[in-house]
Amino acid sequence: MPVGTLASVKSVTPEELTACGARMILGNTYHLYLRPGCDVIRRFGGVHRFMNWPGPVLTDSGGFQIFSLARLRRLTEKGYEFQSHIDGSRHLLTPEKSIAVQGCLGSTIHMCLDQCLSYPASQQDAANALNLTNDWARRCKSAWRDLDDGSALFGIVQGGMYPALRRTSAEVLQEIGFSGYAVGGLSVGEPKTLMHAMGDVSLGLLPADKPRYVMGVGTPADLVALTAMGADMFDCVMPTRNARNGQLFTCTGTLNIANARFKDDTAPVETGCGCYTCRHYSRAYLRHLYLARELLAYRLNTIHNLFYYLNLMKQIRSAINEDRFDRFQTEFNHAAADGGNGG
Repeated sequence: MPVGTLASVKSVTPEELTACGARMILGNTYHLYLRPGCDVIRRFGGVHRFMNWPGPVLTDSGGFQIFSLARLRRLTEKGYEFQSHIDGSRHLLTPEKSIAVQGCLGSTIHMCLDQCLSYPASQQDAANALNLTNDWARRCKSAWRDLDDGSALFGIVQGGMYPALRRTSAEVLQEIGFSGYAVGGLSVGEPKTLMHAMGDVSLGLLPADKPRYVMGVGTPADLVALTAMGADMFDCVMPTRNARNGQLFTCTGTLNIANARFKDDTAPVETGCGCYTCRHYSRAYLRHLYLARELLAYRLNTIHNLFYYLNLMKQIRSAINEDRFDRFQTEFNHAAADGGNGG
């Protein structure tokens, strides 16, 4: 899912997202609650019409964004007390409020409010956060049931880097019962090997007949590895953020478009790529735009990176459907070892 935090995937239109192969996008409850606010979005009947996106929208609960505010928030059993990063106004985001805002946004998939932890965290801190997350999950489920708006609700597996706590989390969430399950608390500063290990543990505890969503991950290699572990859904800012920093993903590795060797390079970013950028523009032109800080640079780079990521997922789906995923993964890993997108 391309990340559209503010009801916009940075620098591209909904039509361009569709052309890249996007099926669903992600929005954020915290940011949209503060600006433009529910009163505005309600006038449009939800975020879909507001941003002219016809496909499904998944909204994060806002918990991670508030967690990242550090000095501007305080955690209580009720929820997160926080100050707006925009105007300093005070707010309380409870599980019930998070679901109510997501209902106002009209998102297709709502996420439970959870307590996030950075790495490293002690086992006691992780256990305390898990207990609060479980309580909030029950409250979210009750509030969501009252909405009765046809949306789905996902619970979020937490537990830090402790397999026993993640097992407890998965068991409690399944007792509560959700439309799908997410794996949270990954890619928060831990080593890559530990992230994959916790992803493997968490995914293995979740029912295979419900969507399994790994939040905030990751590199192309992460997507392939976690899919092999059972993941169905991902979101990550890497395709768009890296594009704005001049890093472009290809099947033969990542390239920095600012590199001097592309000054007079007439080739596209990737030969054979079907994206709009590669079909019309050269590396030399993209380098010129990027160094000149032309806004078009961010748009064209983003289109390519989104296409690469979405096409990778398309290839993964085809490999699974044709019962050849193991071979696909082996070939991908060989390419990564030879200088491809190992991340």
